[in-house]
Amino acid sequence: MFEFCSDPSTLERLPWLACYLTTGTHLSFYASFGTVLLLLAITAPVALAFGFAAAMAARSHIAPLAWIGKLYTLMVRGIPDIVFFLFVPIAVDQGLEWLRSRALCDPSVPVRQGNEFVVCAAAKLPQSTAAPWVHDIYAFGLAVLAFAIVFGAFAANVLYGAMRAVPHGQLEAAEAYGMTPGQVNRRVLIPQMWTFALPGLSNLWMILIKATPLLFLLGIEDIVYWARELGGSKTSTYAYPHGDWRLWYFLVILCFYLAMTAISERVITRLSRRFARGQATVAGAAQGAWA
Repeated sequence: MFEFCSDPSTLERLPWLACYLTTGTHLSFYASFGTVLLLLAITAPVALAFGFAAAMAARSHIAPLAWIGKLYTLMVRGIPDIVFFLFVPIAVDQGLEWLRSRALCDPSVPVRQGNEFVVCAAAKLPQSTAAPWVHDIYAFGLAVLAFAIVFGAFAANVLYGAMRAVPHGQLEAAEAYGMTPGQVNRRVLIPQMWTFALPGLSNLWMILIKATPLLFLLGIEDIVYWARELGGSKTSTYAYPHGDWRLWYFLVILCFYLAMTAISERVITRLSRRFARGQATVAGAAQGAWA
């Protein structure tokens, strides 16, 4: 980045460190923090949408729909998270390629050839000729889907319990005033359930933050990947050789996650006060006492 960085062998101390910290690999390391934040920004609302849909399905009076909602919640909660994080990207990737192979390849050729999954080049996702950023977005999209499915099931359990915690008498009173089931849900059930759901959702958000290093297992170059690569001992083949600095790189990651946790705690506290305002709960009563 700097002009004096053209010959690293002539640099010492601060100039060497300045050049070392501005290499292309370090810029990728800094950008990977944005990757983590982007994952959180996309996964959280998608997982919440999955959870809300599953919770509403579990409450449905239509038996098959209720079974689907409860089965989704129980299945994901009963299987280790890492299994889903590894299974979903592979299953979705092969499923999409299988569909494309039926349309773009010879359908008489089986995709399962022994233990191998083989499709023609036209059915591959992404295409080998695609730009690198296409491959990155595709892998990131699969990771978001895996995270959303797993944390959506936990969100469904939290939201289902929150819906059951809303006083049933209020729902009956709304029905007595002539509200339809949809109006009862929109005007009474859903607005009040957030007070009960927020503690569980806040814990789930913290767990989601701590789960982001699993991107490394999905083949995405996240902060853990770059910390391991940049912090490890380098040899003379590298322009900036150094000893084992992994401790310092992972210390930076530790501070990053602690900062994320501290900011989240402050935001969650404000949301708790906002949702508790005017609610017929212990939290609402405490908020009213402070008002």
